[in-house]
Amino acid sequence: MPIDDALPSLTVRRLRDRQLTDPEALRQVLAEGFVAHVGLVRDGFPIVLPFLYGVGDLGAGPVLLLHGSTGGGLFLDAGADGVPVSATITHVDGIVFARSTFDSSANYRSAMVVGRATVVPAGLRADALRQVSDHLMPGRRAELREMTAKEVRQTQVLQLPLDAASVKVRAAGVGESPDDGEDHTVWAGVLPVALRAGAPVAGVLARAAATPVDASVVALAARLDAVADGREARLASA
Repeated sequence: MPIDDALPSLTVRRLRDRQLTDPEALRQVLAEGFVAHVGLVRDGFPIVLPFLYGVGDLGAGPVLLLHGSTGGGLFLDAGADGVPVSATITHVDGIVFARSTFDSSANYRSAMVVGRATVVPAGLRADALRQVSDHLMPGRRAELREMTAKEVRQTQVLQLPLDAASVKVRAAGVGESPDDGEDHTVWAGVLPVALRAGAPVAGVLARAAATPVDASVVALAARLDAVADGREARLASA
């Protein structure tokens, strides 16, 4: 039987006012991400691996679903009992240009989830893969054929409970005051940074057939741009 791991403290030690404990804050950070960087110890050394992920529920509460191949290293490490990991998702929302490099910073949202990642049981794997797809490409499954049994067998998913998580956010302007002693002829402010969609680039066969871009692609591009526009508007009005 697996032994429960002693989880590290998730209390932020520096700038504690930036730590958020509202589950909705965690949900939002995870909802807008695509890649989780997963840290673990292998052969005595710490390593960090990037994974496409989804957020789902396989019947026992919300989990982070890590997508990969049945032959992937982390999936082999998990074995029958699972593997202790730390998964992080980070969004950089702006570079804060202050009037000194010491006071310059960044606006960001980050989430760290720690726990034991376990292999999704074979009977739930197809459902887990659907949930990953719905996270990464909402609406796309309705435009495609269903997965084959062979495809499901060749793919694997790990599940990591969201019970132990930490969220840290900076979403503010530049720190300044009229009497701070700095040179106010130097511009200070925030350069927004956002994930936006470029123009869809069709594959060779789609170009040859002049196939129109599917609705799911158009919708995801619009969503990314809308999120970026909304965040910039909130910063400008602060």
